[in-house]
Amino acid sequence: MNGIIPINKERGMTSHDVVAKVRGILKTRKVGHSGTLDPNVDGVLPVCVGRATKVVDYLMDFGKTYKGSITLGFSTTTEDLDGDIVDQKKMTEPLSDDQIDATLNSMTGTLIQIPPMYSAVKVNGRKLYEYARAGQTVERPERKINVYQFKQIKPTQFDPEKGQQTIFFEVKCGKGTYVRTLAVDFGLKFDLPAVMSDLTRLSSGGFGIDECLTLSELEDARDEGQLSDVIYPLDRALKNFNSVIITDAEWKVVQNGGFLKRPKTDLIISLKYKGNIQALYQYDEEYQLYKPKKMLLVK
Repeated sequence: MNGIIPINKERGMTSHDVVAKVRGILKTRKVGHSGTLDPNVDGVLPVCVGRATKVVDYLMDFGKTYKGSITLGFSTTTEDLDGDIVDQKKMTEPLSDDQIDATLNSMTGTLIQIPPMYSAVKVNGRKLYEYARAGQTVERPERKINVYQFKQIKPTQFDPEKGQQTIFFEVKCGKGTYVRTLAVDFGLKFDLPAVMSDLTRLSSGGFGIDECLTLSELEDARDEGQLSDVIYPLDRALKNFNSVIITDAEWKVVQNGGFLKRPKTDLIISLKYKGNIQALYQYDEEYQLYKPKKMLLVK
């Protein structure tokens, strides 16, 4: 079995938990996921099965869409509601819609972001959360991220008794973006502590939440013999590459990992044979031919 199953991950599960459950349901070990979701976040988690695990990196290139909320007035160690409160500042009046909209819009484009201490980013061979749990601090590397859209999606709520305001947002962003950190950075624009107080991933890897299955629905599909109806071909991860149908003679060359002498059309092309994408080939300017980049279904 080779393909992609977009799972609607429940809250309370890690992404690794989902992979383990899918392995059990499908009775196969070769399963991986694209784009980790924190346990307290639900939504789209593309799961790759069999040879589709080779296209995980390409799924990451599609970007992601989230909806969630930012709460102003306090901050935590983890930048979300799972952590301990480290700062509080009671608001006396709420931010206006104009202030919120202008600030969200200013946080789009190519940005520099410092990942949170409670994250899986590695520094000197250790994950940041390992340093954090040990009570250690370490310099975190700056990363370039892309935020394509950041907007309010419903009226803000202000609690005058707590001195807290909650803003409801939708964000479209590229890989490597920590939405928790976007929430904290939004608060900093107003000298206010802030947390990401809710988050759902609406799309990832080119899949929308309406295309996803729950784990129980995947089990039902297995029991009813309908797995082929719910697993997407790995071609879905490669739709950004132009597809070229190859001849029988070229297929023999590709099967042996050989080079293809053909006119340049794109830097990277996907090779299709008998209805399936079999490999990705990349053009070599020096030798003016295509060389193997990623072998997919080729045995």
